[in-house]
Amino acid sequence: MSAIRHALSIKREDDFAQWYQEVISEAEMAEESGVRGCMVIKPWGYGIWERIQRLMDDRIKAAGVQNCYFPLFIPLSYFAKEAEHVEGFAKEMAVVTHHRLIGDGEGGLVPDPEARLEEPLIVRPTSETVIGSAMSRWVQSWRDLPLLTNQWANVVRWEMRTRMFLRTSEFLWQEGHTAHANRDDAMAETLRALEMYRDFAETELAMPVIAGEKPENERFPGAVATYSIEAMMQDGKALQAGTSHYLGTGFAHAAGIQYQDREGTQQFCHTTSWGTSTRMIGGVIMTHGDDDGLRVPPMIAPQQVVILPMLRDNDEDEALLAYCEELRAAIAAQFALGEPVRVLLDKRPGKATQKRWSWVKKGAPLVLEIGGRDAAAGQVSMLRRDRLWNEAGKPNFQALGRDEFLTRVISEIEQFQAVLYEEALARRDANIVRDIDSLDALAAFYAEDKRYPGWAEVSWARPTGEELEGVVKTLKEHKLTARNVPMDDRPVEGTCIFTGRPAIERIYIARAY
Repeated sequence: MSAIRHALSIKREDDFAQWYQEVISEAEMAEESGVRGCMVIKPWGYGIWERIQRLMDDRIKAAGVQNCYFPLFIPLSYFAKEAEHVEGFAKEMAVVTHHRLIGDGEGGLVPDPEARLEEPLIVRPTSETVIGSAMSRWVQSWRDLPLLTNQWANVVRWEMRTRMFLRTSEFLWQEGHTAHANRDDAMAETLRALEMYRDFAETELAMPVIAGEKPENERFPGAVATYSIEAMMQDGKALQAGTSHYLGTGFAHAAGIQYQDREGTQQFCHTTSWGTSTRMIGGVIMTHGDDDGLRVPPMIAPQQVVILPMLRDNDEDEALLAYCEELRAAIAAQFALGEPVRVLLDKRPGKATQKRWSWVKKGAPLVLEIGGRDAAAGQVSMLRRDRLWNEAGKPNFQALGRDEFLTRVISEIEQFQAVLYEEALARRDANIVRDIDSLDALAAFYAEDKRYPGWAEVSWARPTGEELEGVVKTLKEHKLTARNVPMDDRPVEGTCIFTGRPAIERIYIARAY
């Protein structure tokens, strides 16, 4: 194959972090906002989020969960009721202390000393406390349970080191909050949400994940148990892409969420919370992107097919546009992956090649270039984003008759979705090692001169307390973290490589975002 001149200036293997930033920029997904740690999400990036939001919202509602909205500002006293919870978020909280500004006499503005709030307000980092307050009013009897709520919102966690979509001071998410009569019902909901996230990541995002329980040190502040889905990025690091928490009765005690049972006795509810965020978009970039930009799974692509008429600014343009519009309508009338095909006719002025590479970098699944001769002959030139280059190192256009393309467009879209998943699954499975049987072997594996070492699945005795603290310290020395204990029934053998005690489960170890 001839040398390929890729669309990006930075290759993944040369500098993965800078490659990631260039993909976001060149795909026109987001940009800096002028506020540290906050980003402007541009139309293509937000269009992907809207698709994620809509598809996830359908799943949430199908489970009987209803959407609500709760305030952005939460009184400090709400957090003070739950000491462990507030301690976990204290260093990340943004605090509002005044409600008015005044001039400083030098042309600037300062908080008015006389406008100090009686009680500081926390800018929402998560909503357990404020939703718990509402639940304490909404739940009175066993007949009110289970109470299943969700909200789509923004949250603020003051991050020291930020990276677009992955770790920002403000991000968008959904947070489910539910209350139940007993532990069994609450655990069933916790695991239902986890399975929803697992299936969503693999079906819609084409991103294979491991679903499992987090070790004690990685639990959500105040939770009894935390579960996650973990995805492997192309640099071998793990990305936590969604979490689900069983909160026990701790938050119910703090907020007073009680109900009268069938025997007339007052009981505290068992609560859960679960959430995913715009971090999923970062996961999609790092799972599917290549040296030419983003590759968007068709399930979440704002546009699955983009038609680029090769306009000449002459009398032939009218006939060309008419052909392209008729083709657009014919494509849009078809269904792929359960929905009408999303197709855009890009009429913007400019050279077709420039527009082509713009859509390649954005990751549109199918790009059609159509010139006057194509229109006259009833043809299209198709470029599929996962088959971008031919053996000669040139763009891999396929010349197809219009009718032939229309019979193939559905399979092309659905194959593209499947190929992205299969590629990511094969890459993940090829980069998990399972034969490490000692701490020295683990350290040696990650000390080897390899750019992207992947994950290690090791035997685990579920250490807790001071013993777990020692494990965490050891892992930190090697820049590693314990990700989760997979939820499968494969047999466990041997001893825990950290404690020497008989293993009771397996756990994934990795470097992580």
